Amino acid sequence: MEIYLCLITIFPNLLNHANQAEAGPGIHQFTPLIKINCSPDLKFFLCSVFVPVCTILDLPIPPCRHLCESAKQNCDQLMISYGSKWPDYLNCSTFPIATDENVICVGDNTVNHESRKSSEHKLPKVEYKSSIERDPMKLDKAKDFGFVCPVYFKVPKSLDLEYTLKIGDKVEYDCGAPCNEMFFSREEKMFSRLWIGTWATLCTLSCLFTVSTFLIDTDRFRYPERPIIFLSVCYLMVAAAYVIGWSAGDSISCQGPFPISGSRSPNITIISQGTKHEPCTILFMVVYFFSMASSIWWVILTLTWFLAAGLKWGHEAIEANSQYFHLAAWAVPAIKTISILAMGKVDGDVLSGVCYVGLWDAEALRGFVLIPLCVYLVLGTVFLFAGFVSLFRIRTVMKHDGTKN
Repeated sequence: MEIYLCLITIFPNLLNHANQAEAGPGIHQFTPLIKINCSPDLKFFLCSVFVPVCTILDLPIPPCRHLCESAKQNCDQLMISYGSKWPDYLNCSTFPIATDENVICVGDNTVNHESRKSSEHKLPKVEYKSSIERDPMKLDKAKDFGFVCPVYFKVPKSLDLEYTLKIGDKVEYDCGAPCNEMFFSREEKMFSRLWIGTWATLCTLSCLFTVSTFLIDTDRFRYPERPIIFLSVCYLMVAAAYVIGWSAGDSISCQGPFPISGSRSPNITIISQGTKHEPCTILFMVVYFFSMASSIWWVILTLTWFLAAGLKWGHEAIEANSQYFHLAAWAVPAIKTISILAMGKVDGDVLSGVCYVGLWDAEALRGFVLIPLCVYLVLGTVFLFAGFVSLFRIRTVMKHDGTKN
């Protein structure tokens, strides 16, 4: 950030920062406001707080309350509109009033003492604008500034989490999206968690009942009915993962808050990205692998039904090819899951509490979710349609043969 009217500075400053390296991250969070130029006094005020000018005094000279109020009044509404607020450590009531006796401060000091006249600085008159006129989207200069990641959403590079946030055509690295009050309201998020968690619990119980029935008598379910059991196993694992995500709150789908050097950050968490957050990665593997496997087992179910109903294959003939069914149902999802992990395309889902792929990347959504599901849907529909055609043909033959059947 450009240092305004600061040539030789004194430390520690008013916030007890020992040097400029410690003061830098704190002042960096105001960069978007400085670019928007919401107040002509903002730079001057920030410099007087974070990098105060060196004088003959042993302590830094604080800014006057008028200077703080002038900087805040044109900028605090912008911060509120973006989910933040004016920091408590910059509370204007903590700064001295320029007209008080025996007070030295930076700003509009109007005390009539000859010894202070040389250090007085008249600030330019600020034209306070309405909230609509201060809208950065309606300022002519704002359209060229681009996106700057807020300091609270920055991920420390030392953690090597490889976060990226895409806003329009600009990609901001080491920057995450907030979990709360950004894409969905708190009420919408709570309703979604309750809705998904309730149905996931019911699905877990029903699938557990089906699988238990099979384990009691494994010879009872043969092909072409056997794929229903594997379908139930897959849905059992998916539902159990969603139940875990529901009970874990935001601890899996979100990370943070991350420590920010030199500033007092609020309790802000950001959406998980990549494979460095182990609980998120494990839940993703369970949900994605078994959901894709369940789709393939549905295709296999329609195939075996077609072989039995349409081509008159017996149980033994279908079961003789069961190893190929298992190879397709388990190997294909495993290859896709490993590919996603290698590409780091795992994202947290704030509505369910689990992690999945393609939530914030449209290309990953198309390549790993939509296209495979469409292929499985077409294949299964073809086998279903072919099986029904065979059944209607058999019914027609039976009608023509009369009582011979």
